[in-house]
Amino acid sequence: MDKETPLMKQYNEIKEQYKDCILLFRLGDFYEMFYEDAKIASKELGITLTRRNKKMDVPLAGVPYHSIASYISKLVSKGYSVAICEQTENPKNAKGIVKREVVRVITPGTIIDTEYLDEKTNNYLMCVVLKNEKAAISYVDIMTGEFKVSEFKGDNLIYKVLGEVNKISPKELITDEKSYIQIKTNLENYRMLENIKINKTLTIRNPKKYLLEYFKIKSLDSFGIKGKEEIILVAGMILKYVNDLQKGKELPFTNILWVNSKNVMELNLTTQKNLDIISNYKGETSSGTLLWVLDHCKSSMGSRLLKKIVKNPLLDIKKIKQRQEDIGFFINEVLLREEIREQLKNIYDIERIIGKLILETVNGRDLIALKNSIMSSLELYKILNDNKILDIKVEKLIDIYNLIEEAIVEEPPFSIREGGIIKSDYNEELDQFRDISNNGKDYILKIETCEKEKTGIKGLKIKYNKVFGYFLEVTKSNISLVPDYYIRKQTLTNAERYIIPELKEYEDKVLNAKNKIENIEYYLFKEITNNIKKYKEELQDLSFKLAYLDVMTNLAHVAIKNSYVKPEISEDKSLEIIGGRHPIVEKLIPPGEFIKNKVIMKSNKNFIILTGPNMSGKSTYMKQIALIIIMAHIGSYIPADYGKIGLVDKIFTRIGASDDLMTGQSTFMLEMSEVANILNSATDRSFIVLDEIGRGTSTFDGISIATAITEYIHDRIKAKTIFATHYHELTQLEDRLESAENYRIEVSEENNEIKFLREIVKGGADKSYGIEVARLAGLPREILKSSKKILEVLERRKNIIEKKIGEEQMILFSSNDKSTIESSPAKDKDTNEKILENNNLSKEEELAIRLVKEVDINNLTPMEALLKFNELKKILS
Repeated sequence: MDKETPLMKQYNEIKEQYKDCILLFRLGDFYEMFYEDAKIASKELGITLTRRNKKMDVPLAGVPYHSIASYISKLVSKGYSVAICEQTENPKNAKGIVKREVVRVITPGTIIDTEYLDEKTNNYLMCVVLKNEKAAISYVDIMTGEFKVSEFKGDNLIYKVLGEVNKISPKELITDEKSYIQIKTNLENYRMLENIKINKTLTIRNPKKYLLEYFKIKSLDSFGIKGKEEIILVAGMILKYVNDLQKGKELPFTNILWVNSKNVMELNLTTQKNLDIISNYKGETSSGTLLWVLDHCKSSMGSRLLKKIVKNPLLDIKKIKQRQEDIGFFINEVLLREEIREQLKNIYDIERIIGKLILETVNGRDLIALKNSIMSSLELYKILNDNKILDIKVEKLIDIYNLIEEAIVEEPPFSIREGGIIKSDYNEELDQFRDISNNGKDYILKIETCEKEKTGIKGLKIKYNKVFGYFLEVTKSNISLVPDYYIRKQTLTNAERYIIPELKEYEDKVLNAKNKIENIEYYLFKEITNNIKKYKEELQDLSFKLAYLDVMTNLAHVAIKNSYVKPEISEDKSLEIIGGRHPIVEKLIPPGEFIKNKVIMKSNKNFIILTGPNMSGKSTYMKQIALIIIMAHIGSYIPADYGKIGLVDKIFTRIGASDDLMTGQSTFMLEMSEVANILNSATDRSFIVLDEIGRGTSTFDGISIATAITEYIHDRIKAKTIFATHYHELTQLEDRLESAENYRIEVSEENNEIKFLREIVKGGADKSYGIEVARLAGLPREILKSSKKILEVLERRKNIIEKKIGEEQMILFSSNDKSTIESSPAKDKDTNEKILENNNLSKEEELAIRLVKEVDINNLTPMEALLKFNELKKILS
């Protein structure tokens, strides 16, 4: 094998330190990739794969340095990490191989090229650690300076983590060695790794000390995380991870915000997906979602803030009412609202410009965008006339504006290294070099004229060539007139050539003017940006207040446009929505066609059993109520004629069913897992939506389980619940459960045809209309006709069975109505034995009945109940 070249030796030494990255190795005007990196780049970027050194057969692929950003973006978007290796010394001054080192590592969660980021979405990096029966979470946006932490504990911990990961939607997630497998496995199970890269990282030895030193503070009290061991750990881990990748460069983080999960409504993974809050059911876009309905913001900062607000409904009534008040103000002030929204169009992405400033990737165009945004902000400040919504540091913003106005040209070039950025009259030295560069010929002519007058040599000329540069040429006949300060440079047949100090000094200036101009402008630009950095906290404050103003005027605009009303938010547990509409569905159908509905739930009537045929609108009705509750909790007005909504701490939904073949979970298993999570997590302040529970198993099993779940929620949890079912047998529960009420979807039947009226009315349905739904779906008539005959036979058989079992035996199987059991003829052992004897039951049936009698229902967990049902099923089968 041939000996390794010095260049390849240098490459391999650097690559050894960045094994998990694509190494972009700077060679002149190109970034080169070798070996496996070259093969990956060729495939992913569509660039030519060639060879370096045919004898060593080293795969090679390269890209031009001036277009590197787009290539990095493509690699990172595909989940790769990229290490940028630069030449750190001038090749002209190098002795041997030019020194090179990695200056930055870019991962999916740390992209700093805003051109390749979604302007309406934050690019989050997230850290999760499972420790001490807690889940500690931190997440940052390196471009906006956002740095937040939160913590979860209690039951269903991993499920809470998945909900938070889905809510934050990080591009990259880091975790420690111990948590890695559990988190990765669950992300895979729920198909969440398609858009998230997960990495293991080392824990930090002394995270508290690291945080204190970075933020230059003496206590973590100011961040509200003092003593929170797990939170401090993930905050330290994520900060060190970013700091290491950026090679110690300044970061835009000014504080850590502790997000108390108790102040935010819990929306788990399933609920977020079922309700189409941020992404649609395909998970691809925001089209057909609540965010799609609400987002008409004029700035990218406003859109990003609105997304966070929608994902995090508040549980603080004071804050909710403040948002309502701000929205109401802009609803009433029509002209002011429209003037503000018009002005907001001129606001650029200040948040990300600040990030570029601090990360040193800002250019002249960014500064002009910042200047113009400050001007528009000051105009907004005047328009709002001291309204506290835009309480900004006016004087400091004017200082920033003036600095940029005095220094930066209105249309600067994209590059900051090629000059043309700084205005004339800003720097005297720069002006001199520009004058030399622009007026060189005139200055040479001026020296020539001056020398002619001094020496009296009328034929004296100043000439130039590449060997000697500028020189004075005097004919042989005038040599006697040449002064002593002329320095002979060359003798010709008919003339002599000389140089003088003034000409040589000017030559240096002329020949180096372009390079000097570029260097001076670059230095001045850096000086200006460093001065602006000093105002980063004021600019971050401005960006947030502009975003909030955008969101509030936007929600006022949406409320007017869609005829929303202000809901009453209360501390009690009531829920009253009159004339409610589904905010998404009503935008997808012709105007005026959506059928309004109401829901009234009070502490004594908070459980609705909703019956009606499939496709009749049950799911739409339930989702509509959940979405209206969310809208009310973010401070938005709601699609209704009237609304009174008590605080809801969590929303749970179990809607739809499908096998999860990847994880080996059947429809029924998946359904029961999600129901178990709801039963273990819900409180009396929660809102639960259950749709067709039990349909993944046999009819009798399904009815039994649905009944038991209904009773458990009603008796134990006491949460506001809507239980939609096609088991119209469950309507009988209204008679036994104090807080339960039957509602149904109204159906019109005329001339053997059915029509779903989409209206919710009191009372239970006594038919399922399944065959009619099948007819509407287009099943062949032969199948429909056969289905009706089979249904008639089954219904006759069912009636016979019910009659044979009799009222007394039905009492025995009542789940937990103690008063009924105690007052029944079967309340003592002798009577029970008589019932068993008189009905000629088999030994298995007798055993099953005794098993039911022995169950202490009041102390039975949901999972134990399901196991008991399974045991009964085995006995009876």
